Amino acid sequence: MSTRHRVVVIGAGFGGLRVVRGLEDADVDIVVVDAHNFHTFQPLLYQVATAGLDTDDIAYPIRGIFRRQKNATVRVAAVTAIDLERRTVTTTRGEPLVFDTLVGAAGTVSHDFGIPGVTDHTLPLKSVADAVTIRDHVLTTFERATFDDTVGHDLDVVVCGGGPTGVEMAGGLTELYDRVLRKDYPSLPVAAARITLVEAVDQVLSTFDESLGARAEHTLRERGVDVITGVPIAGVDDGVVELDDGRRIEAGTIVWAAGVRAAPVAEMLGVELGKAGRIVVGGDLSVPGHPNVFAIGDIAVDPERPLPQVAQPAIQGGKHVARQIERRLAGERTETFEYTDKGSMATIGRNQAVAELPGGLKLSGPIGWLAWLGLHLVYLMGFRNRLNVLVNWTWNYLTYDRASRLLAPSDD
Repeated sequence: MSTRHRVVVIGAGFGGLRVVRGLEDADVDIVVVDAHNFHTFQPLLYQVATAGLDTDDIAYPIRGIFRRQKNATVRVAAVTAIDLERRTVTTTRGEPLVFDTLVGAAGTVSHDFGIPGVTDHTLPLKSVADAVTIRDHVLTTFERATFDDTVGHDLDVVVCGGGPTGVEMAGGLTELYDRVLRKDYPSLPVAAARITLVEAVDQVLSTFDESLGARAEHTLRERGVDVITGVPIAGVDDGVVELDDGRRIEAGTIVWAAGVRAAPVAEMLGVELGKAGRIVVGGDLSVPGHPNVFAIGDIAVDPERPLPQVAQPAIQGGKHVARQIERRLAGERTETFEYTDKGSMATIGRNQAVAELPGGLKLSGPIGWLAWLGLHLVYLMGFRNRLNVLVNWTWNYLTYDRASRLLAPSDD
């Protein structure tokens, strides 16, 4: 059995991958633990949900990523327990993993904020499986509607949450309805279907500059989305979203993009947790009182310097933690994590996106959209995936078509 320093990384998202890659030349053995055998490019989940891309366009096998990295192995399993005192991670497969250093990079899960009915009556968008479920639900709803004398509100959609995921989802659905499903189902009143975006605060994209949030809202409205801001959701029932002001919005599809909380792994550590169950970390991204335990990305929070729950903090945090592990092995003190804000982007659909870049630079419209396309292609994992996505985007743009709208056979 190897006596080298063992690093266990929980989660193969943006942060986890950067930790492993950063330790490629280090004198350590690494085990990557993830419940799935693939890395998911989460920023494009909404495109799977709206039939613009297929699952294997945005997912890449973890074992393929680390095939040539001799000091890295993969365990596809869910974590069930963590014992910091004994330094073990128990999973659903195999013997408990003993670690010298532990890195928590498991990300987040959907959060219902305790609102009644959200868990039972909405469709979250946090995983590949979620995206496929939404896509299949929408397409199945249309198929069933062809046999109904009264369609009612079955074709209507409510997207709960006006952050980047909600805005992109609403924009993607509008294009799917207008450009594709209206032609696929000429007997249905697709043009009359309502897509509604609900946001609790007064602005969509509230973390962006106010002018960009206003631009995004204006574009959504121009494209037929009903945007409701400044009104929290009081509850959700079967086919109905109830707002705080008493309004009830009926819809056949309700997508939940309103919030997230730390993955359950955070609670297993038995350490201090912050807002939304995130692991509290110090300046070097280690857990206070446990210098051999680090947490990065969406699952972690430094109360002194909270960072946005987007890809860049995870990517930069992963690189930083890899360096700190090497410093500790060399007997050196760890360094404080310095985050570089590289900006934020969100697309509203064809030829329309908003971007807030360092130095106060703001982009919108076609220029912002091209910047969004280029950035996502750069960060997408694997040449094949980049090529597939580029081809699909080109095809969708030129033909107004979306090829990824196949329904798997079912008994229904």
